[in-house]
Amino acid sequence: MSTSISASQWGSPTASRRALLIHGLTMSSQSWEGVAQLLATEGFFVVAPNLLGHAWRRGTDYRVSTLAEDLRPYFVMDTSYDVIIGHSLGGAVTLSLLPLLSNTKETTVILLDPALELTKEIADKYENWFLKEIANLRTADDHMAENPAWSRGDSMLRALGISMCDDTVVKRIFEHNRPWSFRGLFKNISPQVNITVLASDPAFGAICHLEHVPCDVARLHAKVLIGIGHWIQYESLNIIMNEIPLRRAKL
Repeated sequence: MSTSISASQWGSPTASRRALLIHGLTMSSQSWEGVAQLLATEGFFVVAPNLLGHAWRRGTDYRVSTLAEDLRPYFVMDTSYDVIIGHSLGGAVTLSLLPLLSNTKETTVILLDPALELTKEIADKYENWFLKEIANLRTADDHMAENPAWSRGDSMLRALGISMCDDTVVKRIFEHNRPWSFRGLFKNISPQVNITVLASDPAFGAICHLEHVPCDVARLHAKVLIGIGHWIQYESLNIIMNEIPLRRAKL
């Protein structure tokens, strides 16, 4: 992995396939380490940007549309991707990027428990939770104790992401996105784009619920992952990889 001020990269830039990974609130590009390593092993060049307000990046406008527009440089010179994965807040940002996708290249989009619809009460609840996380930074051991399925590496990266995001960013993200409603972005999807929504188990803290996902959109599929919490990329890498078309050698 190599890291710049705005993104992390895995694999060879000359690889024939490319993946773009978009993290969630109070996370960072490095938080994709597990998924990115597997993709790089499968022959992908993987890029994970740091969203505005994260990894010490500063901004003034934290609307989801602005977070997406900030990523436009990753699509210059007709740059396209075979796979795009967005988690939580990054899921809404990913949907905002759909108009930038190629109309000629097949793209697999995977949304991991995306934050699509939040009532004011739920949004206030999550805002307060994130603010407490920032005010009371926890160690990797703390995260592992609360989340036994997480590896030490993932727990360290979770702690790192929180430490590089301040309370002003969290407040502005919730303030600038009221009302929090992004299911309307599931529209005008290119016939070359296939979207899968992986929603976490409501009993394990899911943010996305199936009723948030339109049921009348072509090439859009959704499923609930029973027994899996919000941090899908930390708990079940295989489920994510199973949604990605991989080239296998013919026997």
